[in-house]
Amino acid sequence: MAVEIFMPALSPTMEAGTLAKWLVKEGDSVESGDVIAEIETDKATMEVEAIDEGTIAKIFIAEGTEDVKVGEIIAVLAEDGEDVADVAAGAPAASAAPVPAPAPKTETATSTPAPATQAAPQSVPVAPATPTAAPSGDGNRVKASPLAKRIALNEGLDIAAVAGSGPNGRIVKRDVEAAIASGGVAASASPAPASAPTQAASAPAPTASEYGPHDDIPYREEKLSGMRKTIARRLTESKTTVPHFYLTIECELDNLLKQRKELNAKLADSGVKLSVNDFIIRASALALKKVPAANVQYAGDKMYWYERADISVAVAVEGGLVTPVVRGADAKGLAQISSDVKELAGKAKDGKLMPEDYAGGTFSISNLGMFGIKEFSAVINPPQGAILAVGAGEQRAVVKDGALAVATVMSCTLSCDHRAIDGAVGAEFLAAFKGYIEDPLTMLL
Repeated sequence: MAVEIFMPALSPTMEAGTLAKWLVKEGDSVESGDVIAEIETDKATMEVEAIDEGTIAKIFIAEGTEDVKVGEIIAVLAEDGEDVADVAAGAPAASAAPVPAPAPKTETATSTPAPATQAAPQSVPVAPATPTAAPSGDGNRVKASPLAKRIALNEGLDIAAVAGSGPNGRIVKRDVEAAIASGGVAASASPAPASAPTQAASAPAPTASEYGPHDDIPYREEKLSGMRKTIARRLTESKTTVPHFYLTIECELDNLLKQRKELNAKLADSGVKLSVNDFIIRASALALKKVPAANVQYAGDKMYWYERADISVAVAVEGGLVTPVVRGADAKGLAQISSDVKELAGKAKDGKLMPEDYAGGTFSISNLGMFGIKEFSAVINPPQGAILAVGAGEQRAVVKDGALAVATVMSCTLSCDHRAIDGAVGAEFLAAFKGYIEDPLTMLL
């Protein structure tokens, strides 16, 4: 029996991806476990393996195709003993996998992960007695394969006027090609569905000066990557649905810098070199253990209190940023944290992060100190309850014991979700964090 290969869900929140590259072609034999394709998600490029052995009979989705929905058929595999040509000819057109339709989705910043697939199944109506336009799956939608729809759109063909010869009257590629060859009805001649809302005739169309580039300014147009689309969606959601408030504290770094220098001298032979950020991750994790009310997430009618500090660390990559997670940072030493961060950052920049590397996280850190940024406020990474924005350490004038002195000072701003974390809790967390940063020996206890 032919095996259908679907677009996989490579992370809990993945809804669609780009089929970047096929590593096989039609007619190739594969075995279970062979890598057959590369899929680009919003976080990384990942490999897809064959789950059975056989021969690639038909590839439905061309490499380079963007926004392929999770659950859509991308290829079909003929098993041993099956005629490849027969399987290819009888294969169903690419469509969504037959999974239960999800409930209407309202995007909120909760800890409930997005369904593995958002593609609702198309119903299978009874084929009409006469070869007229293909039936609609819901009374308004034409029953046609995505490939047929794309060809019809590119050729300006009214697909609703095409007779379907596929299973249950479904319009497939050969139907569209036949209609084009015979001079089918142009799309402009197709009447709008009766239930479609009528556009106001007086509504003015957007002009280039309002929404597009200005004619007198040179520019280049660049299509948004999946990563940038996800960043735009999630951070817009965060700033519009999560009530942020901000708390800033200043920490003196002189003791930490001295301790870091001594530890690095002792670790010279091991190849480990501690950074200030490693101390910040450790201090944040210990502060979360000391103030568990800050290690929480709001989830509608409930709250999640986490007993382990999994720290998401913002890493800048080409086209955006990702937040790999240092898991159990409260139970790890500085050397282990340093090794974990270097490994995760390297995988992030190479686009090799796996879902387990970035999924989850109970608290985030965004450090722009290396760029000389003195102070900033970060946007909460939903569904987390807080994020710590770390500025540069710089020498400033301070007052000690009534006398003016110079100290290396770092400003840190905590962004909190007020639904989960109150001001007093945020302040308590920052006080604990400051204590660990200014007396780093206490991190080693």
